[in-house]
Amino acid sequence: MEPVVRVARRRIQREHVTVCDGIDYCADQVVADWTSDRVTDREAVVEPLRDCLESSGILDRLPLVLSDAVDATGHELAATPVGAPPYVVVTSRGPVLRATIDPGRLVIRFDAFEVCSSSEFDSRFGSETGYRRLENGLCLSVSLK
Repeated sequence: MEPVVRVARRRIQREHVTVCDGIDYCADQVVADWTSDRVTDREAVVEPLRDCLESSGILDRLPLVLSDAVDATGHELAATPVGAPPYVVVTSRGPVLRATIDPGRLVIRFDAFEVCSSSEFDSRFGSETGYRRLENGLCLSVSLK
């Protein structure tokens, strides 16, 4: 059997392109209201991203993506995932999907933002952590922990 991570990633990349595109679109909508290329308030990322994902229907589709990715690996979920923790979480980087399966915890991240320090930008922000949009759009990562 192919490694779980590779199979899950391939399923998402092939069968859930519209969800990935939707997350990318929502991330673009979040930064459209920013006055600079980064923000220091985590909630300026998380809340608008969650709102856009919800209003576009993407948030409701994420549990289905998780179920499908797990199904592709040949494993089963103990319960039906829902669009809330512990299965689906909207973070300052983007949505994270989690499921416990036989070989471990499957974690699927849709990173649309990155966390950065002020030293990477401008001293006027002090030592605050910042958040900025990834230059290359969305980064899908799948891991087994």
